[in-house]
Amino acid sequence: MRMPSPRFIAVSAALAVLVTASGCARNKTTKGDTPYIARDVNTLYSAAKTRLDKNDFRTAAALFDEVERQHPYSVWARRAELMSAYSYYLGRDFTKSIDSATRFLSIHPGNKDAPYAYYLIALDYYEQISDVTRDQKITQQALDSLGELIRRYPDTRYAADARLKVDLVRDHLAGKEMEIGRFYQRRSQWLASVVRFRKVVDEYDSTTHVPEALERLTESYLALGIPEEAKKSAAVLGANYPGSKWYERAYKLMQKHPVA
Repeated sequence: MRMPSPRFIAVSAALAVLVTASGCARNKTTKGDTPYIARDVNTLYSAAKTRLDKNDFRTAAALFDEVERQHPYSVWARRAELMSAYSYYLGRDFTKSIDSATRFLSIHPGNKDAPYAYYLIALDYYEQISDVTRDQKITQQALDSLGELIRRYPDTRYAADARLKVDLVRDHLAGKEMEIGRFYQRRSQWLASVVRFRKVVDEYDSTTHVPEALERLTESYLALGIPEEAKKSAAVLGANYPGSKWYERAYKLMQKHPVA
């Protein structure tokens, strides 16, 4: 997922010409690091932007980091910190992107571009969400980060997009609970399955998984010998999702197991 560069990061065409500073000093670096070459801030930033435009995200991020390292008190350093995070994000190095954006926020907590930094962090976690068969720690971190952005900057366009993503993330987490609940059902561990399906109904009530969760609650309660609770689940299902296949299944179940 590629996000457009923030407007404040735009660099004039004149800066696109790369000029190597004369008399540059070189220091030895460890393998994999960007060699230290003393350059003026305009040249460094322009080089980074050129690499970014050519989709060489890793080199661009390293050069933006150099802007901050060589010219920490320049106005370009603040922009470079955020552009470094953006470059790492585009290069799918999400850990470094989070580190860069977090560093930006720690140094410039009240900056006008702070909402974008929070948005980048949320996107970094969001892009790492895995399928429901795997651990969902990253998914929860994505939800927390999106929520933090919405809480701090509710009226920004970033918050508007975050709200849409929150619905998707919540649906994903509900899907994980359903996957575990079905696993317990297959093993006839009915009480454990009830806990999972109940969580979907109570905590993820706006997701697409609620109808199935209610039907499976009906199944689990009947298997536990609690037909009254099964009837309640089926009734809620019928009241809210009367035309769904899950209500049809629940209705048939209750017909076979009428409550006295």
